[in-house]
Amino acid sequence: MAAIQERVFSGVQPTGNLHLGNYLGAIKRFVELQARYDCIYCVVDLHAITVWQDPEELTRNIRELTAAFIACGIDPKRHIVFNQSQVAEHAELAWVFSCVARMGWLNRMTQFKEKAGKDRENVSVGLFAYPCLMAADILAYRATHVPVGEDQKQHLELTRDIAQKFNNDFAARIKALGHGEAYFPLTEPLISGPATRVMSLRDGTKKMSKSDASDYSRINLTDDADAIAQKFKKAKTDPHPLPGDEKELEQRPEAENLVGIYAALVDHTKAEVLAEFGGAQFSRFKEALTERAVAKLGPIGAEMKRLVQDTAYIDQVLVGGADRARKIAAETMKAVKDICGFVRA
Repeated sequence: MAAIQERVFSGVQPTGNLHLGNYLGAIKRFVELQARYDCIYCVVDLHAITVWQDPEELTRNIRELTAAFIACGIDPKRHIVFNQSQVAEHAELAWVFSCVARMGWLNRMTQFKEKAGKDRENVSVGLFAYPCLMAADILAYRATHVPVGEDQKQHLELTRDIAQKFNNDFAARIKALGHGEAYFPLTEPLISGPATRVMSLRDGTKKMSKSDASDYSRINLTDDADAIAQKFKKAKTDPHPLPGDEKELEQRPEAENLVGIYAALVDHTKAEVLAEFGGAQFSRFKEALTERAVAKLGPIGAEMKRLVQDTAYIDQVLVGGADRARKIAAETMKAVKDICGFVRA
């Protein structure tokens, strides 16, 4: 059997109010990967409903995220962009994987513990089991690579565990059906860049988030130049000049965050940024950072605002992408059913 094609898959939840952390931590990387891989980018709306969503707001958020993908530079003609709920194979394969995964594996997921808090008995089963759906998202396309942030590495490791157990459980059957020694690849993470985890502008120890009460904690992708300038001007810093050495940033979370943001915006390392600005006061550095952010985000925000008004085009992209995605996922699901021993037409 031919070797598995190299393919990137990633999904983003449509939660609204997209910000700089979403861009630098995920979407910018998605755009860059288009030059090297066949890419499938998914608006994971099934994941979003692990907590209750207002239906009308969810619809808007799905379209807004799709608009952001396109505005940032993802090409829906060359690559696949779609929303998860249009491809039923995601949920179908997730059930198979729910029967492969072990309770102990899911109990170790730190993100579930953080989201559920002390009220674990009252959260949805979906919130507990959604790593199985995440594994299905990836493996429905037998993706070889996934761009992930540090906080998602554990879920990708679970995906690899599920793939390995499936391959082991059905090893003889997989080989007999001509799929070689293993059917699913052990998907590799793609983690790179100086700002894969963007922190709050008000607290460098907390991740930038749309749920933060203060809008000054984040740069929204639709912020205009004045808003961006005001937010960086008010961003928390410490009283010392920027250091010349990257190691000195380790005990200065706000400084490290701003340097990381600048580095990601200009595609430099943190060391290169400090070589340019080491010894400078934050006021000078913030002016340069604002200039770079406005130049990068201004056109993205304007294009997003234009695209979200064209719902017919956005829906056309999603439907067309889902049709292309379904063809790949359906072939995977047929093979999984044969491997498991299901009878099918």
